[in-house]
Amino acid sequence: MAISITPAILDRYRRYSRFNSPYRAHDDGSAIDLYPVGATAPSPVSGVVRETRTVGCPDRSYAADEDHLIVVDLDAAWCRQADAPPGTVARILHVVPAVEAGERVTVGDPLGELTRSGFFGRWVDNHVHLGFRSPEANPIRASGSLPVTAAVDVEPVAWDGTGVVAERGPTHVVLDEPSHPAPGERFAAIASDEGVPLDGGLTHYAGGGAFGEQSLRDGTALSLRGSRVGVARGRGIAWDDVAVVANGERATGLSLFAARDGVGAKVVWRDPPVGVGDDVRIEIVSDDDPVRLGGR
Repeated sequence: MAISITPAILDRYRRYSRFNSPYRAHDDGSAIDLYPVGATAPSPVSGVVRETRTVGCPDRSYAADEDHLIVVDLDAAWCRQADAPPGTVARILHVVPAVEAGERVTVGDPLGELTRSGFFGRWVDNHVHLGFRSPEANPIRASGSLPVTAAVDVEPVAWDGTGVVAERGPTHVVLDEPSHPAPGERFAAIASDEGVPLDGGLTHYAGGGAFGEQSLRDGTALSLRGSRVGVARGRGIAWDDVAVVANGERATGLSLFAARDGVGAKVVWRDPPVGVGDDVRIEIVSDDDPVRLGGR
């Protein structure tokens, strides 16, 4: 049984993802990344802070060299609502703590300011990482975290692979397409050709997932832009050996997520040769040497 993040929690965030990360807790959907509006992190849980600690992280020129962990002993009421075992512990990362051991927090309370962690790829937006551990497990470790699911519907959005650059960063562009069917009202995500909303880094992370994966049978093949991209395995999707090609040039991949604020395609692309206002066309092609970024 997975811990269920309720709509009352998710609606405090503009985006979320369970598989869009190279790190172990996300391998099978055993963590969720929550993207708030603004720089302050609202608490996704209720309980008593057990401890906070500071940890070192990879040295990146664009990021802080320290990250932070907040460990919370969850309230019984929160556990019941989330189908979590009594005594479950929450692990929260990427927030500079404004709380301390012994302090009680409730859903929505400010935990502190988001930090740009060295664990992030350069194209990754600041976010709250949330995972869970059973009462007897070491709360500092990520491996062995409990499965997580999101108790909201995500609307699948068809995409023809084209768009105009609305935002350009050093290692990514965001396109204006596909458009969100109801901005601010509900979550939506880019869908496979079969109509399955997709989650993860296609295919720069080894695996991805789907929103509403309960209805996705093991072994189901999924395609995008007319090319097969992966097969459902367990709680996730094992990506095929494919490459994302943008305007005829190999890109790093597609960053896929569920969003209430916009689902325009995010193309991870080392030093993109396009700027705001330029047209982009994405194709998916077979590739014997696909991009696979580290972290696991």
